[in-house]
Amino acid sequence: MSGQDDLRGLRGRLVIEASPELVAQRLAHDLIRTLHQRIGEAGSVHLALSGGASPQKLYELLATDARYAAGNWAQTHLWLVDERCVPKDDPRLNFAMIRAALVDKVPIPAVQVHPMPVGLPDGDRRYQDDLRGALASGRLDAAVLGMGPDGHTASLFPYSPALDERQAWVRFNDGERVLQPRPRLTLTYPVLCAARFLAVLVTGASKHAALLAAAQAPDDLHTRPIVGIRPAEDSKLVWYLDRAAADGSI
Repeated sequence: MSGQDDLRGLRGRLVIEASPELVAQRLAHDLIRTLHQRIGEAGSVHLALSGGASPQKLYELLATDARYAAGNWAQTHLWLVDERCVPKDDPRLNFAMIRAALVDKVPIPAVQVHPMPVGLPDGDRRYQDDLRGALASGRLDAAVLGMGPDGHTASLFPYSPALDERQAWVRFNDGERVLQPRPRLTLTYPVLCAARFLAVLVTGASKHAALLAAAQAPDDLHTRPIVGIRPAEDSKLVWYLDRAAADGSI
């Protein structure tokens, strides 16, 4: 059975490319097209980005792609999907990678870049207020998500309290299965699932088992939180996988 057949239980559409580089190129193409369309419709665009190793190449491509020019960046707001609660100069911050790979290389106004205030005890409320105040439509235009080998996405980890949040858009999240450093600050299902375009970028053979488990139990969000990404009726969910993630090959 092909990798794509094995994963047919996943919600959304599958895009499978031979390598992480080709996956990043495909996602960059689709994301730029989506952002252009939204800028044309609304005059601005709100994009939420994840940290981790998988999306770094994507952000480097976005930073150098001539199809997304200075005028586009001037109309773009960047948000974070989640963040580690460490000091602002700590290299483990998701924002540290996003800043180095993308933010510092494009002409985006500083006021339109929104790192998470993890050092503040009410950082969850502040970030939620900022999001709600900025999103005229009440929705993100696009979000780039990943998935860990345990099936977590954002900082929504197995059996953690934020999985059951149905109102707040932003939560501090902790628990035995939350990876160190903890706690984490994370967007929650209500705001993520409402995004117009949801891209889940998954690369590497180490993710294959979690993908299979998610496909086989698409409603068990407490065990595999990625399956809690259930797009709104008018949203688009696309999985961007390399061949290793899709079939477990090394």
